[in-house]
Amino acid sequence: MTLIKSISGIRGTIGGEAGNALTPIDTVKFIAAYSTRLKIRTGPRERYKVVVGRDARISGQMVDQIVCGTLLACGIDVVNAGLASTPTVEMAVVFDNADGGIILTASHNPKQWNALKLLNEKGEFLDAAEGELLLKVADNEEFCFSEVDALGYLTTKDFTRQHIEAVLSHPLVDTEAIYRAGFTVVLDAVNSVGGVVMPALLEALGVSCIKVNCDPTGHFAHNPEPLPEHLTELSAKVVAESADLGISVDPDVDRLAIICEDGSPFGEEYTLVAVADYILQHKKGNTVSNLSSSRALRDITEKAGCNYHPSAVGEVNVVTEMKRVSAVIGGEGNGGVIVPDLHYGRDSLIGTALFLSHLANKKCKVTELKAQYPVYFISKNKIELSHKVNVDEILLKVKEVYKDYRVTDIDGVKVDFDSERKWVHLRKSNTEPIIRIYAESPTEEAADKIANEVIEKIHQIINKI
Repeated sequence: MTLIKSISGIRGTIGGEAGNALTPIDTVKFIAAYSTRLKIRTGPRERYKVVVGRDARISGQMVDQIVCGTLLACGIDVVNAGLASTPTVEMAVVFDNADGGIILTASHNPKQWNALKLLNEKGEFLDAAEGELLLKVADNEEFCFSEVDALGYLTTKDFTRQHIEAVLSHPLVDTEAIYRAGFTVVLDAVNSVGGVVMPALLEALGVSCIKVNCDPTGHFAHNPEPLPEHLTELSAKVVAESADLGISVDPDVDRLAIICEDGSPFGEEYTLVAVADYILQHKKGNTVSNLSSSRALRDITEKAGCNYHPSAVGEVNVVTEMKRVSAVIGGEGNGGVIVPDLHYGRDSLIGTALFLSHLANKKCKVTELKAQYPVYFISKNKIELSHKVNVDEILLKVKEVYKDYRVTDIDGVKVDFDSERKWVHLRKSNTEPIIRIYAESPTEEAADKIANEVIEKIHQIINKI
């Protein structure tokens, strides 16, 4: 498997040759490059400090020791947060006044994967420009290691309680209403760090938590992406226990999926929609999601008398747009909720607390809450292309075909058919000769139909090239 270097960090499988996996050699190289760029960004000073945390995957301890050792060798003090969710590490950078942070997680990827997610001094992911500079340093090996008297110092600190207290203190988290509601929740944490942090949060909220797959062993009990087809055990347990809802998080706890009391999926696209609905009832303002996320967020935003703004796909891009328009809520349709007055990162802890606040104040079942939102279906497809095909040329021609409709081209090509409440979004892969085609409509049949129509037009374009 090729090592993947992207806006989301450095990802790869464990085991294999350098350059084709995330090997110890690659890890040292990228962390040394990160250290070099950190010193340039922050300017000369006597000490530098970086927070390091990891999810519970099997390779985590091994990668953690290499990362921390490399930072120390580069003269960087390390605060090791141990097992910590991605949002916890993001907040810890600010809590501890650090110069950066590194999260060791491959998010929803299978257990053989791991990754280096790199943060700046705000606890936010490095932007594309900084990422390119870092990769250049790594490729050219433009780094050096410290003399023995200038090595970094290692300390350990658990930031989970501080993160939970920050969530409980958020002005829209209604702890009293949640406590009075007496919720029973079944939690599936896929045997990663969510099995540590989420029960602690639910306990603090006065919620009864029934645990499923909550041992942080890294041996994922099922595919770790929190999609309905992977959550059948959770759905069955919710029904068997007569629970109020089910909650699933991915291995690093930045994606949140809800299961209704009848075992049906609330829908990962609707996690953000429900939380945004609650926030907009109390605090008017702009909302943001990426171009491939459900139109439902736009609908409920406009219903509240506010404005919705799309962004390119990727958390960094969502955050950039949120800052530009001073959004009160944003995120991605994969269950990623970003609440900016807590921090600019996808966070299942604040997402859970706000969802439960919403549900407690509504005094309704989760199925009844879902019924209040616009119904949409997303069709996800892809076309595999020859390496000889110019994908950008294809996208330009698609844009021309649909020029009479509202077209957005900040990330591929998205065509909105507003009168029919449907859209189609085409994006090229950064790592494979693939065009991803997402389409959404009020019915599953209509979503599939528009996706297939666009796929047919692409084939026609290719045949003419």
